[in-house]
Amino acid sequence: MSGGPGPRVPGLRGRLRRFRPRTRPRYKGPSFNRLVPNILTMLGLCAGLTGIRVALDEQWEKAAVLIVVAGAIDGLDGRLARLLKGTSRFGAEFDSLSDFLCFGVAPALILYMWTLHDARGIGFAPCLLFAVCSALRLARFNASIVDAPSLPLTGPPPKPAYAQNFFTGVPAPAGAGLALCPMFAALAFAGWDMPGMAAAMRHPAVSGVLLVVVGALMVSTLPTWSFKNFKVPAELVLPLLLGIGAYVAVLLTEPWAALAGAGFLYAGMLFFSVRSYTRLKREAEAMLEPVVVSGGDKGGNP
Repeated sequence: MSGGPGPRVPGLRGRLRRFRPRTRPRYKGPSFNRLVPNILTMLGLCAGLTGIRVALDEQWEKAAVLIVVAGAIDGLDGRLARLLKGTSRFGAEFDSLSDFLCFGVAPALILYMWTLHDARGIGFAPCLLFAVCSALRLARFNASIVDAPSLPLTGPPPKPAYAQNFFTGVPAPAGAGLALCPMFAALAFAGWDMPGMAAAMRHPAVSGVLLVVVGALMVSTLPTWSFKNFKVPAELVLPLLLGIGAYVAVLLTEPWAALAGAGFLYAGMLFFSVRSYTRLKREAEAMLEPVVVSGGDKGGNP
């Protein structure tokens, strides 16, 4: 009586297949590094939304801090995207939508709940104007992005070389910081036990006028420094580092005064930004002017 077939002995190819390293399955899609900038943008968006939420509970300090945090995140996500080579049209659109909420809607609503509601219906008009100006400013920025070389008519023509270091109008994060300067100053005066000055900064007229002015600056064609490729002279490096260290010390000890001072300092720099842009434009135009060589008389004498 013959038994069934015995166990199958694997051949040499089967033995080698056991020791072959397994290959990882490859998935289509972007790497995690390229998603980090979008994650930061989402965190900034959440900070802006949470700022509105805490303002409903009249927690003004937390609301102001969250808008500042959103501004810091906005300054990092774009640079990180360029560093990680993760720039995309989706990221640009997402960043613009986040900027509109964090720096257009949130500051206006916070200021309305903080002081402008005392002016009744007219107090909402500056908030509405500020949000509209922020949306227009961001829409103009998006329209200036050229998506591909095959679309040469997308947006305005590229900027000349002398204008590469300048924004057109005040950017949205800086506009939000300028708009919140009365709140920063009022919180600083309240901490210094100066209720009169704090009440003056909290007057609806101060925030209302400032919202209108800052909104106009955002949609204007005013050239403002972008600080992206800003070069510091060698002799000014040490004083600049000392100044930054002094500001950080003030920021840690008197944060509201430091934030209000930063807003006033930025507002004062707008004049020098315009003057620098005008000087660079004049020099560039002078280099493009044709050189007219005056000829001598008919005899060739000078």
